[in-house]
Amino acid sequence: MNITYLDDAKLTVEAAIELYRRSTLGERRPLDRPDIFAGMIKNASLTMTAWDGERLVGIARTLTDFTYVAYLADLAVDRDYQQRGIGKQLIQETRQRLGGECMIVLLAAPKAQDYYPKLGFEPNPRGWMLKDS
Repeated sequence: MNITYLDDAKLTVEAAIELYRRSTLGERRPLDRPDIFAGMIKNASLTMTAWDGERLVGIARTLTDFTYVAYLADLAVDRDYQQRGIGKQLIQETRQRLGGECMIVLLAAPKAQDYYPKLGFEPNPRGWMLKDS
């Protein structure tokens, strides 16, 4: 399996919605509202994507000032591709593009409470923060 990670992919609304459907994150996103998804994609500060050939298999969508803090709004990996390090690599790719001092925070999805610590996040009174951010 050769996964390619991109920060400049031409991501269509349809491809994004299909990925969210194939991940656990789809349960908490407006899959029936392509207009909202279009805004989510357009207005993200940084969108990292993971591709297996032409198939979108992962996404990390971030809102940030690129200096102090980055909010990881979405981390979704296709169920068929989970447990292969794709989520972890999406976080690493995001971190590289943010720079060394920008901290990454997120709000934990209920089903992912056990997953985030494996990616290096730790609980914080305001959410989850990536260690060494």
